[in-house]
Amino acid sequence: MGSIVGKAMDENMKKQQDFILKTGQITLERQIQMQNQMRERQVAIAVARARDIFVWFGSFYATSAFLMLAGFAKKKNPGVIAPLIPLTFILGYQFDLAYGTKIKRLQAEADRIIDLEPELLDMPHGLPSFSDIERERMKQKDALRLHGHDIFL
Repeated sequence: MGSIVGKAMDENMKKQQDFILKTGQITLERQIQMQNQMRERQVAIAVARARDIFVWFGSFYATSAFLMLAGFAKKKNPGVIAPLIPLTFILGYQFDLAYGTKIKRLQAEADRIIDLEPELLDMPHGLPSFSDIERERMKQKDALRLHGHDIFL
């Protein structure tokens, strides 16, 4: 009789372990999906910001270029249009970022760094451990208690 109960308990434990494993896997997949969606939204905001800056800078550039060229036509002094050189580079960079392939080139460079120079990605003092986090949490808890804050951390 004990053997039958033991076998049933073993089967039940195996089912529970499989359920916990499957639940953990689903949770991890959801977290990965959520983090990826947040990353995509951040990249979309960055591209939108670059496009907005390009519109504003393009307007500034066009106005400045018109005024500088008018000044050059009037005074025949090439120094009046000299600022167009760096402004043109900035406008080109901003255009490449907003509408060109700069983001793809940045992604390719990031892939290269991850593959060939992973030491550049190391965090100072390495990854934080549970004990590091707990030590800092306890320091903060003690500091708050010293200042008269009675909160549960």
